[in-house]
Amino acid sequence: MATTGLTEWAYSLAESLLAEPLPRRWAHSLGVAERARLLAPILGEDAELLEAAAVLHDIGYSPDLAKTGFHPLDGARYLRDVAGAGGRVMRLVAHHSCAWMEAEARGLREELESEFPREQPHLADALCFCDMNTTPDGTPTNPVDRVNEIAGRYGADSLIGMFIRRAEPEILGCTARVLERLAAVKRQPM
Repeated sequence: MATTGLTEWAYSLAESLLAEPLPRRWAHSLGVAERARLLAPILGEDAELLEAAAVLHDIGYSPDLAKTGFHPLDGARYLRDVAGAGGRVMRLVAHHSCAWMEAEARGLREELESEFPREQPHLADALCFCDMNTTPDGTPTNPVDRVNEIAGRYGADSLIGMFIRRAEPEILGCTARVLERLAAVKRQPM
């Protein structure tokens, strides 16, 4: 998939997979993409790529795609095997929001990393920032409240609850790195 028209393609695909069966997940994805647009000043030529990955990051929850029950892997495989997406979009979806930690807890880390090598760290940070600063309904939040919401929704003793608590320091690190990059851009003279 060429980058020309990438976001239009991504929105259309994500909407077709999420809007009807999972409207709340679709609203979340739209909110994550909105956060991604706000990061354009630090992304340069990768701004469109991040927005596309942001709107697509949760397509693996779609009932039509869920195969393993691990949505980053299911979504990335669909993008590769069915949608013909570019490698960078697939890698960002596969590894969004510290997915390697959840993959490890599910016994899927080797599979995830062998099929989808990680994307550049600054883009992984940016996508994590966008996801963890967006509520399930698509509105802005902060990563501490988002982690608490996820742990509360799934239960502290669930696989997801334990994963999100384990990932919390890295999520906060991603957020801090993105905010520092934004601050550095704002400090630059015109």
